[in-house]
Amino acid sequence: MSNENTSAIVSKVWSFCNPLRDIGVGYGDYLEQLTYLLFLKMTYEFSISPLQQKTANPN
Repeated sequence: MSNENTSAIVSKVWSFCNPLRDIGVGYGDYLEQLTYLLFLKMTYEFSISPLQQKTANPN
C-alpha cells in the first residue's frame, strides 16, 4: 500500500472521529467500534470466493 493510500485511509478514519467526539463518544468507545467494523469487513472479504471478489469489490 502506498503512502498516499495510507494517508487517505487515516484521514478518512479521523474524519469519522470528529463528529463522534462532538456528540460525546469517547476515544475508547470509538476505537472499540472501529475495531469491530474492521473485523466485520475482513470477515466479509475472506468469506467471498476469489472470483466474486473482483466483481464485489471493484477498487
